[in-house]
Parts: sequence; structure tokens; C-alpha cells
Amino acid sequence: MSHNRLSLILGSFALVVLPFATQAAGLIEDAHARLEARNIYFNQDNRSGSANPSRQEEWGQGFLLDFTSGYSEGTVGIGVDALGMLGLRLDSGKGTHYNPQSTNRSGMVFPTDSDGRAVDEFSTLGVTAKLRFAKTEARLGALRPKMPVLVFNDGRLLPETFEGLQVTSRDLDKLTLTGGQIQRVKSRNSSNNEGMAIAGAGGPVGKRSNEFNFAGVDYRLSRELTLQYYYGELKDFYRQHFIGLVHQYQLSVGSLKSDLRVFDSGNSGRSASAAGRQDGYRSAGFGNDGKVDNRVLSGLFTYGLAGHAFGLGYQHMSGSSDFPFVNQGDGSATYLITDRQTGARFQKAGERTWVAQHTYDFAQVGIPGLTTLLAYQRGDHIKSAIGDAHEWERNFWVSYAFQGEVLKGLGVSWRNASLRSTYAAQRDLDENRLYITYTLALL
Repeated sequence: MSHNRLSLILGSFALVVLPFATQAAGLIEDAHARLEARNIYFNQDNRSGSANPSRQEEWGQGFLLDFTSGYSEGTVGIGVDALGMLGLRLDSGKGTHYNPQSTNRSGMVFPTDSDGRAVDEFSTLGVTAKLRFAKTEARLGALRPKMPVLVFNDGRLLPETFEGLQVTSRDLDKLTLTGGQIQRVKSRNSSNNEGMAIAGAGGPVGKRSNEFNFAGVDYRLSRELTLQYYYGELKDFYRQHFIGLVHQYQLSVGSLKSDLRVFDSGNSGRSASAAGRQDGYRSAGFGNDGKVDNRVLSGLFTYGLAGHAFGLGYQHMSGSSDFPFVNQGDGSATYLITDRQTGARFQKAGERTWVAQHTYDFAQVGIPGLTTLLAYQRGDHIKSAIGDAHEWERNFWVSYAFQGEVLKGLGVSWRNASLRSTYAAQRDLDENRLYITYTLALL
């Protein structure tokens, strides 16, 4: 079964790519293709709360076949990219995956079948048509956006993808302009495209929107300083402004990176009316009647020296709602300095968070490929029914990328995290993940 599914994906790639190859040799001459294998073991032990399961444990094997074409010759170049993905279940019992059918939820790694168990396999194919004129590129189809107002999630077996149009222009010196519209999202543990929502809108069975509009500009003032402005709006849910500044400064001893971020979010469309919020177009928060009312001010300062990177940051949430972002309740990501491993994100109404982290590259002591990360963050002043709640998260990661020619492309990573919270809707948990990845260049 799994062999047939992989063969189907390979065949689909051929059907997508070959027609273009016969029309324009440039598409293949500048093309790149790679095969990535991901083996992931996921174990989350919930230490509080009565909801099942108390422990989620899943193990799977994923394959990603990523093809990127070149462009045809001429003033206007055309091309096509394709991403084929297959996920195979190696281990997941009903007691460590189980989701009642009525909730319409997926597990942490795999989709859920009709009786609440993890499926044996799931697969998908995303195709992206692209057009290039001068230094402007338009992409239509499957997208993996990396913007302050929309970030794809890639923390599981297969990455989250979006369907829509994105145009990026670098024709103006020092400026990168971005704009477009997203219409659907495909979760990291799903084969189906669906509409988009935010936390508080009813989860997997709640209201949806098929229109996320975005625009942004990155201005590289100098080699050391970049300024950003982005706007995002999920129709009928929220609109959001972002301003960012990233500055790299070389000191006489070491270097200092400053990363400042500001978000301002409010209602959009139906969420702006009491009737619309009553109908389900609402946000999570406390005492906000479902309104989107959130502002974020954050800064992360990192000092680097001889392989070490010491970071210290602070994030302040103001307003009566949680930070809004595209989130259907089945896996997502944000551009917050507090978005780390457990998914807590520290983005609740009123939350104020201190962040400390340390990374080290062991190449400095003769072990290239070995890196570690240790991080701790504590948030308080969370608005809740019990008054100000608080929480903390600790992360420890160890990763190694093999350097020898024989094992080139092979990597292993262990990620450990603990989360403790007095916020009623947040369960305490301990989590371990083990990643074994292998990437092979095909073109």
C-alpha cells in the first residue's frame, strides 16, 4: 500500500514536470530536486487536566519530494514547482492518539480516521505555477509563506502548506515588496485543504474564512539594518499591522543582534459586530466578548561570541484578546519570539513574558555539525477568571548534522520541553521529540 502511494506521488511529479520540459529546456537546466526522509518520534505527557488522552505518543516516517524548476527563456519566464509528500504510521495506538469523531480533530502527527484512531498513511501533492518578469516573481498554487503576518508550520512529519497567490518584487534597490491572497490551508497532519480561522472561533468544527490578504515591505537600509512593515487580514476575523527592525552590530569583541517587533490587531468584517461574534466569528480572550483587541511589543537581543549566542528578550501583550493568527486548532505557527516547542506560544491576553536562551556551535571546539539550545521563558499577568495566571516553558535541544561524505545529508535531533501553567485551559506537559532526517539531492 505504501509502495503504491509513493509510486503514485512519483508518477504525479512526472505528469506535472514533463509537459513543461518538452516546451522549454530552461525549465530543467536550472531545476533542482531533492528527496527528504523524516523519521519522527513524538511523546507528549500531559501532567494536568482530565481530557483524554493523558499521553500522546506517535512515530512516523515521512517523505518529501521537492522539485523547483528554472524559468523559460524570454522577457517573461514561466516555471512550475511541485511538492509531493507521504506520511506513514509506524506506531500510534488508540490510547495515545484517540480523538472522538465528534471533535473532528487530528492527532499530533497523523490524521484521525472515522473511529478515532491514527490513519495508516496520508499523502498530498502541491503544485505551484510561477511567472518572472525582471526581478518580480508571481507564484500561484501551493505556498509555504515566511512572513511576520503568516508563517507556515514545519514541526511535524510533513509541513503545513497554503493555497493562494504571492507576488514578490525586488526591482527597487534595497526594497522587497510582497503581496497576495491566501484562500486555503492544508494542515501539517492532513491531506485536505480547508478554510482558515483563529483561536476562539470554534476549533476544527467552527467558522472559516477563505480570504487572507497580505502586503509588506522589507527595506534594507544598510547591511546591518533592515526595517519591515506588513499588513495581514483574515476576512471576517481580524486585521493586523506589523512593524519590525533587525540590526546587526559588530562589537570590538563579539556581535550584537537586536530584533524588535510590534503587532497591532483589531476586528475585521463580521467579527466587528455583536451578531457576527455570536455567529462564531470571535477571538479567544478574557472579558472581550469575542472581540479582537491585541497589541504586542517585543524585543530579543542576542550577543554572539566564539560559537556562543546569549539571548535575552521581553514580550508584552496588551488588550483584552489573545494574539490572533491563522489557527484552526490543528497545528500552526506565529512570528512571536515566544513561539517555541510546546505550542503554548505565550500569546494570551495581558501576558508579559521574559525570555532567556543560549545556543552553542561545537565547531568552535572541533566538532562541526553539533549544536545545542537551552531556553527558558516565564509569562505572567495572564487575564483569567482566577485573576492573573502565569506559566513557564523550558526547552533543551541537541542536534547533529553528519559531516562525512558517506553520511552527508543525515541529521539527528532530540528536543525536550516542559511547560507548567496556572491558566485553566492550558495543560501542564512534558514533551520529547526525536528527529532523524536525510536529504538527498536529485538534480
